Amino acid sequence: MPRRVVLIPVYNEEKHVEGLLARLREVYSEDVLFIDDGSKDCSPRILQNFQDHRTSVLLQSENRGYGATLLNGFQEVARRGYEFMITMDSDGQHRPDWIPAFFDKILEWDIVSGSRYCEEIDGNGTAPPDRRSINTEITRLINESTGYSITDSFCGFKAYRISALSKLDLTDPGYGMPLQVWLQARHLGLRVVELPVSRIYDDPNRTFGGDLDDPAVRLRYYQSIIQEERKRWNL
Repeated sequence: MPRRVVLIPVYNEEKHVEGLLARLREVYSEDVLFIDDGSKDCSPRILQNFQDHRTSVLLQSENRGYGATLLNGFQEVARRGYEFMITMDSDGQHRPDWIPAFFDKILEWDIVSGSRYCEEIDGNGTAPPDRRSINTEITRLINESTGYSITDSFCGFKAYRISALSKLDLTDPGYGMPLQVWLQARHLGLRVVELPVSRIYDDPNRTFGGDLDDPAVRLRYYQSIIQEERKRWNL
């Protein structure tokens, strides 16, 4: 069997991580890697209590950002010799019961990306209006730039073939890093596909932090990432 791992970035999720691991272990018994992004709450202590032969934890001493934390995790996953990886969030928005479907699908693709919008699933919630409108606009720009027909450019629930992921030159430390994935995947001719997942927004008051809480600032930031990547890879 190929070596597989689920990578989960964590930042101030003391209310969710314990329940997440319990639900995850109901459907998946292989390796899990948590990477904490300098949490200020009890997340690091809770995570350290999880460690066993199938669950490992990396603790960053300071907050580096979503993209930087994932990139750190990608490097560690490659170093450990895994062949396939799933990334999922730790805030309850991603249901672990989708993990088997992602691992099945990635055997035929290079990247499998969850989509909360390509298919309506029972129990789907409603995205905050600013997040939905920004996702719609950025998804349009990604499709215009790549020729893809994706429906959700921001879903963090993804599966990767590590040999393909290792070809990407990802650099953005923030929430814009996943947009680099789409543009570079197109440049490299990687095989990408979406998989429908649930749309869950249990806490509509969650924030991005700092200037990115302003939707206009957030949109400009994402647009700049796309512009830079298009110039960089002549797309």
